[in-house]
Amino acid sequence: MSPPDFTGSPNSNLGDFDIAIVGAGIAGASLAYELSMNARVLLLEMESQPGYHTTGRSAALFSEVYGNDVIRALTRASRDFLSNVGNTFSSNPLLIPRGTLFFSSNTQIEKLQSLSANLGNRSNSVQWLTDREVLERVPVLRPEYAAAGLYEPDACDIDVHALHQGYLKGARLRGATVACDACVETAVYQDSRWALGTRAGRCTSTVLVNAAGAWSDELGRIAGVAPVGLTPLRRTAVVFEDSAIWSSHNWPLAVDIEEQLYFKPDAGRILASPADETPSPPCDAQPDEFDVAVVLDRLEQMTVLKPRRITGKWAGLRTFSQDRSPVVGFDTSVKQFYWLGGQGGYGIQTAPALAKLAASQILNEPLPELLIAQGVIPSALSVTRFRATINKETLK
Repeated sequence: MSPPDFTGSPNSNLGDFDIAIVGAGIAGASLAYELSMNARVLLLEMESQPGYHTTGRSAALFSEVYGNDVIRALTRASRDFLSNVGNTFSSNPLLIPRGTLFFSSNTQIEKLQSLSANLGNRSNSVQWLTDREVLERVPVLRPEYAAAGLYEPDACDIDVHALHQGYLKGARLRGATVACDACVETAVYQDSRWALGTRAGRCTSTVLVNAAGAWSDELGRIAGVAPVGLTPLRRTAVVFEDSAIWSSHNWPLAVDIEEQLYFKPDAGRILASPADETPSPPCDAQPDEFDVAVVLDRLEQMTVLKPRRITGKWAGLRTFSQDRSPVVGFDTSVKQFYWLGGQGGYGIQTAPALAKLAASQILNEPLPELLIAQGVIPSALSVTRFRATINKETLK
C-alpha cells in the first residue's frame, strides 16, 4: 500500500531519508520513481499539489528534432519509455501521433535549410515539403508563408497529466513519501547529512536533489551553493474557437521557422503561442495581455484563422541555463547536492532519460546502455561546465 501525501507544520518531523528531492514537477516525480525502489525517498513540493507552475501548464510535444544536440539525444533516449510504459501509467497511450511542420516564406528558406543541415545524420527523420504539400497539411497558412516546410511525421503529443501522475503514483507505490505545502526554508549540510527545515516539517537526508524548476538557483542559495545562472522565461498560450469550421484534428503542430508562432489543434479548438521568452522572477506566471495581442496579430499575419472567442489563456515558466542544456549532476562545491534543473521547454519529453541518468549517478551505478546508445554524454550536462565563470560573490 502506498504511503499518503504528508502535510504538517514546521515543527513536524518528516523523518530521515536517503534522498530528499525538492520539486514534485515532472523532473522530481520521475526521479523519485526511478530511485524509490532502492532508496528511502522524500519528495518535497512547495505547493498544495505537484506540478502547479510548469508541468501542469505544458502543451508538450515529443520531437526528436527540437532543441540542441544534447536535448535531441535525451529525447531519443526517452522514446522507448514513453512508448512502452503501457498500463503501468495509463490505459491510453502516452504518445499520440501529431507530427510537426516547420514552415517558411520565400525569404526564410535558407533558415529552413540550415535546420535540416544541423540535424546531420538525423535528417532522415524529416521530410522536405513543397508549397503545395505544406498547404495540404496546414490549409490555413497564407500562401506567402507556405513556400516550403520541414515535416517530422513521428512527432507526438504527450499526455502530460497521465505521465506526471503515473510517475507520482509509481513513486508512492515503491515507497516514496510525498510532502506538499513543504517549501524549503533552511538547508544545512552537517555530519554527512542534509538537515532541512520546511513549512511541512523537518527532515534529514544523505543527498539533496535540486529539482525546483524556476526556483533552482534560489534553493541553491538557501543551501549555500553557488547559483548556475538559471533564467526563468515566461511563455504564453491561448486556446480559441475559430469563426470558420476546420477539419483540423489531423493538422500537425505548425511552427514558423523563426519560432515567432506555433499552433495546433486542441480538442476541437486551436492552441497558439507567440513562443515568447520574457525573463521573469520565479513566480506564479500569468498571461500578459500584450503577449495575447501579439499571438493574435501573428495569427492574422501568417494564417487565415479568425479567432472568434478565446476560451483559455495561461502562462508558464521555462527555465534555461546559459547554453540551453539541462544542468544535471553533483555540485563540486558542496557535498551531496545534486542539480536537476534547466530543462527549459523540453522537460516533459526528456524526463525519462534525465531521471535514469540522475538515478544512476546518485546510486553510483553505470550509465544505462540505452542512454549511451543514443549519445547522452553526462559531462555535457554537468554543473562543472559553468563553475569557472560563476562569481561566488553572488552568494552574498
